[in-house]
Amino acid sequence: MLRLKSRQRSSSPRTRSRFADLVLLIASLSFSFHRYIYTYIYTHTYISTRVLSLLPTPTPTTMLLFSLLLSLLSLSLLLLLRSTARRRGRLPPGNLGLPFIGETLQLISAYKTENPEPFIDDRVARYGPVFTTHLFGEPTVFSADPETNRLILQNEGRLFESSYPGSISNLLGRHSLLLMRGSLHKRMHSLTMSFANNAIIRDHLLLDVDRLVRLNMESWSGRVLLMEEAKKITFQLTVKQLMSFDPCEWTENLMKEYMLVIEGFFTIPLPIFSTTYRRAIKARGKVAEALSLVVRDRRREVEVGERKNDMLAALLDEEGGGGGFSDEEIVDFMLALLVAGYETTSTIMTLAVKFLTEHPLALAQLKDEHEEIRAKRGENEALQWEDYKAMCFTQCVVNETLRVANIISGVFRRAMTDVTIKEGYTIPKGYKVFASLRGVHMDHRHFKDARVFNPWRWQDQQNGLGPTSATNMFNPFGGGPRRCPGAELARVELSVFLHRLVTQFSWKATEQDKVVFFPTTRTQKRYPITIQRLK
Repeated sequence: MLRLKSRQRSSSPRTRSRFADLVLLIASLSFSFHRYIYTYIYTHTYISTRVLSLLPTPTPTTMLLFSLLLSLLSLSLLLLLRSTARRRGRLPPGNLGLPFIGETLQLISAYKTENPEPFIDDRVARYGPVFTTHLFGEPTVFSADPETNRLILQNEGRLFESSYPGSISNLLGRHSLLLMRGSLHKRMHSLTMSFANNAIIRDHLLLDVDRLVRLNMESWSGRVLLMEEAKKITFQLTVKQLMSFDPCEWTENLMKEYMLVIEGFFTIPLPIFSTTYRRAIKARGKVAEALSLVVRDRRREVEVGERKNDMLAALLDEEGGGGGFSDEEIVDFMLALLVAGYETTSTIMTLAVKFLTEHPLALAQLKDEHEEIRAKRGENEALQWEDYKAMCFTQCVVNETLRVANIISGVFRRAMTDVTIKEGYTIPKGYKVFASLRGVHMDHRHFKDARVFNPWRWQDQQNGLGPTSATNMFNPFGGGPRRCPGAELARVELSVFLHRLVTQFSWKATEQDKVVFFPTTRTQKRYPITIQRLK
């Protein structure tokens, strides 16, 4: 009895106030994740704090009863909010899962395996190719339907707008191409497209790609972690194309910080809860500082009439469509382009080699094609544009790797207004939408034996024999106004990489390595191989 009284006395108003302040702090932080979480915790905490302040010192039993009662009231409010959204229009069928968590854990669990398809397959079988779920803190309409995906991708800025998790937004910066909207996005996207078009690649970039690939491969011997080597190549290529820097100590240090930034993309965007995110934010500051120095130096060079032929020069060139951008806008823009050029292309390089290694007939045909090119060109001569255009089967391998690997699983958007889709369903204004590219690419209804690596399927497309629907449903680089502006450059980099690899080396995988798809697509062991230089 004395112990109980002692506990009661220790629960002073000051202690209760601190407790309430702590819960309110957590509630306000949670708002960035989920509006429903905010409503639930804030209402619960505010009412309980106000009521308890009017009562004598509460007993533990009293506090428990209040908590249970207010939990029921708050959950009722949550269900009311959900039903209100449904009354605005007929949502696609689906399951919102657990309160607040939704089906996020099921998605993550599936995408951490080699076979994430059951998450989509089970729901498509139950509800159809467009269904409602609850992912990463928000109700989400998930589309594995090519027609609906086209509607989402083609109506950027009219019916839908770009929307990504807070961790990605904070690390890339508000001026990154991924997050820009409106006229600024249109201008930057057009500028990027003009710098990575076929003429620029043919006349300038192809030589740099070939030179840097050969430079990196010169040091290869014995056991190689292919994904790490591919990342070195793509990072150096991207830095060269953006800022004209050749490999050096500065680029190596920048790459180390970049790797920390990327690790924070799919974490809780709160430094207090996530050490990975905290490291990523710190690394992002270092990267931004390094890029800012480069931008300031380049501005001084422009003032005295010096000009380089790279993306940064295009951003500063007022006569060529650039100019007028602040240092912050340019830094955010370049930071995001480095991510796009470095992470995705290196993964495609690694998985192309993995798939070819597992399919010897495809590898043999690829080698034959590149041996013919080498016989005409010579081993040490730089590749030319006509060599790239002669890599017909290589493009089949590239397409099939992109289709099966699905480096970009899909894109997030948010509905700007109520949007009516097929079968009369409505996506309510403010709802998150996920256009699943993977869901279409791996669907047997759209691609025969969709889950089998078969580069020959694309030969029919090249010869005009296959159904055109397959090409229309193939969107590895997204679509609409936000289609990846570096799509052709990525193809060139992968094709040159494969040419130099198969004409200079033989290799074998030293360990079984699995491909997983969360938080990003990658091999678990960085794909170790043992290589031998050909004589």
